[in-house]
Amino acid sequence: MTAPSARRDLSRYALVSIAAAIVTIVMKVIAWRVSNSVGLLSDAAETMVNVVAAVGAYVALKVVARPADDDHNFGHTKAEYFSAVFEGVMIAVAAVIILVSAADRLLHPRPLDSVGLGLVIAVLATFVNLGVGLYLIRIGRRYRSLALEADGKHLMTDVWTTAGVVVGVLLVTLTGWQPLDSLVAIAMAVNILVVGGRLVLRSGAGLMDTALPDADRAAVDAVLERHRGGGVDFHDIRTRESGHIRFLQLHMLVPGEWTVQRAHDLVEEVEDDLRGALEDLRVTVHLEPIDDPRAYEPWRLD
Repeated sequence: MTAPSARRDLSRYALVSIAAAIVTIVMKVIAWRVSNSVGLLSDAAETMVNVVAAVGAYVALKVVARPADDDHNFGHTKAEYFSAVFEGVMIAVAAVIILVSAADRLLHPRPLDSVGLGLVIAVLATFVNLGVGLYLIRIGRRYRSLALEADGKHLMTDVWTTAGVVVGVLLVTLTGWQPLDSLVAIAMAVNILVVGGRLVLRSGAGLMDTALPDADRAAVDAVLERHRGGGVDFHDIRTRESGHIRFLQLHMLVPGEWTVQRAHDLVEEVEDDLRGALEDLRVTVHLEPIDDPRAYEPWRLD
């Protein structure tokens, strides 16, 4: 039931991100050239990073789509975490580029040129990123793809960066105080550093096999509660995530006099109900007689 979804290929959505990054980078370079704004230059630099990050997401999603094999018995879904870490690092690289450019312009101010045209082009490029970023976040959440969600959030940082740059350039035009252009760029760099850091931390949690969120665990407990009683119980329940795949293992206790067939039928029923409650769930059930004291010994954590 769930095997086909594990091999679904979501890389086509990353191609949308690559196309958007190429379009916006051309527009933003033009905006920088006509305006001579360091803010718009930093904005264009971040978009260059977007291209690299989008390609990384595409490659990762291609790997994720591969089925399990002899060398990777549980599939390749953790590749999404590496992609998200890469996205976070690329965001940090963009922030450093922005900081260096802004600091240089702060120390060596230069007047802005065709501000109006540059801002119009930058705003148009921002709408491209806004649409694609929201789309990727929505698709990423629908399919529980951290790589796509991270790519969408990366584009959204570009949107906020451009918005800040536009405000900075407008303030310079209105006040004539040129350092504002650099100061706004520095503020945007700090903001996207925070976003990149959050992505890396979230990805690291996945690589460390963090347990399922409370809402998912509550769904598991609700299913098990329906099957408790009549000599049936559950314990030693453990969960983890690997990309969009959820893993659950547990002990099921049944009366010792049950036949293997009867116990097996109940295991199948419980597994079906669990998979119905949580999409992309892989369940491992260890069957034990409820009257045997050894049945209550938990699996060793080590």
